[in-house]
Amino acid sequence: MPNPDLCTDEEITVMVHGFYDDIRRDAVLGPIFNRHIDDWDQHLALLVDFWSSVLRGTARFAGTPMARHVALPELRPELFERWLAMFRDITSAQPNQAMGARAQAVAQRVAQSLWYGYQMHHHPDAVPEPLFP
Repeated sequence: MPNPDLCTDEEITVMVHGFYDDIRRDAVLGPIFNRHIDDWDQHLALLVDFWSSVLRGTARFAGTPMARHVALPELRPELFERWLAMFRDITSAQPNQAMGARAQAVAQRVAQSLWYGYQMHHHPDAVPEPLFP
């Protein structure tokens, strides 16, 4: 449940920017993200709004991430697992551990949801496989 007292927008900004700095340099995920994101400043601002909405309840995010993700041709479970592992690393290193733990739980649900949506879009007649057995 979102909690305005869980963290500050500054803490969220540090987490999001640090994470996507790592993503952009990653040998596996970096090329995928860099190929599909034209304006990193705009994208990071959108992600800060997303996490502020989810963690603090600010309701600043109004996007639809599913459509952008299902349009990607190369998604595989391993990519989601790598994204989550990198996210766990950055959130575990945050001084605000309550924020980090909550963000990790949300990230797992978001990854699972995006993976289900991706599979249903690309293979509508198949039963979607979970990321986490």
